[in-house]
Amino acid sequence: MQKELAVFSRIVDRLLTAEQQEPVLSPMPAKSIEKQLHLSVQQEGITTEKFEELLTNLVLNTPRTSTKLFFNQLFGGRQSKAVLGDLLAVMLNNSMYTYKVAGPQVGVEKTIINEVIKMIDYPETANGTIASGGSMSNLIAMLMARDKADPDARYKGLTKKLVGYTSEASHYSITKNAAFIGLGTENIRKIKANDKGKMLASALETQINEDLLKGLVPFFVNATAGTTVLGAFDPIREIYDVTSSNNIWLHIDGAYCGSVIFSKKYKHLIDGVSLADSFNFNAHKMLGTPLTCSIIVVKDKAHLYDSLSMEASYLYQTNEDDFNLGKTSLQCGRRNDALKFWTLWKAIGTNGLEQIVDTQFELADVARDYVKNHPDYTLYSYDNSISVCFNYKGIPAQKLCTDLYEAGKVMVGFGSFKEQTFIRFITINATNNKEDILNFFAAIENFNYQ
Repeated sequence: MQKELAVFSRIVDRLLTAEQQEPVLSPMPAKSIEKQLHLSVQQEGITTEKFEELLTNLVLNTPRTSTKLFFNQLFGGRQSKAVLGDLLAVMLNNSMYTYKVAGPQVGVEKTIINEVIKMIDYPETANGTIASGGSMSNLIAMLMARDKADPDARYKGLTKKLVGYTSEASHYSITKNAAFIGLGTENIRKIKANDKGKMLASALETQINEDLLKGLVPFFVNATAGTTVLGAFDPIREIYDVTSSNNIWLHIDGAYCGSVIFSKKYKHLIDGVSLADSFNFNAHKMLGTPLTCSIIVVKDKAHLYDSLSMEASYLYQTNEDDFNLGKTSLQCGRRNDALKFWTLWKAIGTNGLEQIVDTQFELADVARDYVKNHPDYTLYSYDNSISVCFNYKGIPAQKLCTDLYEAGKVMVGFGSFKEQTFIRFITINATNNKEDILNFFAAIENFNYQ
């Protein structure tokens, strides 16, 4: 193992140097990767020297998501204390379903869950789990809501005409998960959002009333804390007034921006989160832990247990059910995604996490101010968001983003809302500074568009 760790160290050194010298790679044609990188496997192994050479080449030709010029996704940057935790989790190789095989790592996960529960003022009946991503967390929430509304569904399949609701600006996983839980995609209602991307509670109430008149059973409403494109926050209290009067499960999908719970300055953006039946956020987004780490908490842990538990004597061989996390998680075998978040949180404290969140909003303000004050730009997004959406000189957003990517200048994506397509610039990398934001705009302006 010592030899492999030495190889790892050398490759990482090469990668860190390459990230500084060439933050963005020109993409390798997809059809040529197998030949250029020698990806095919063979009957016999290869020499140690050749193995390191090939592995280094593979790493150095992979998109660089932690550099100062990566703004393409809802994640980016590298928090070193979190990386350390993830590396240790790989070395330990525990599965998180039982205390017998995970030991104190179970305590790490439970500590995170319990702290989050306190931060959002959930009652003592609350609990949670860590899932592999926001889509998985949303699936868990929908399962719990389904089983509450239709208790026989888990055993007999759906026995009621359930229907769910989400904003037209929400993440696609809500519709996708409807297929997984037996609901069907056609039974998810897309509720109109206002011009800022926030769900209209009045439109939600109207749709629910229409469905009730048809004899349908509204069972689930998804509100979003940070929509995928504009980064908008749905009005939780207004939506709760609708769901509570109709006994409908309210879930807050904070996968993108739910980490504002760590910020005194921006926590107001999810005012009312304690009213929701369930809430999730991704530590691998705003908080910068390595992929993936999604935390979901539920106000009443009975729902988590009722929907996700299943007895298995070959696994659960101790009586410490509270420490046998497989009984409250969707997966059986599950890697330790808690340790990397815990090492970050422990190292820099809650105040440090707050600074990470606040920095992203400060960087977004820098970008928005630049766009607002530059005549060649058109702004499409709003304050209190780390998504800065704009167009430049009328150049189609898809063309601009593709040209910059293929030339290896900068990685940024595009999005659409209400029939308008624009560049979607995400300031989620808290290791960036004001100069890095201005360098991004310089890259756009200095590029020779054909």
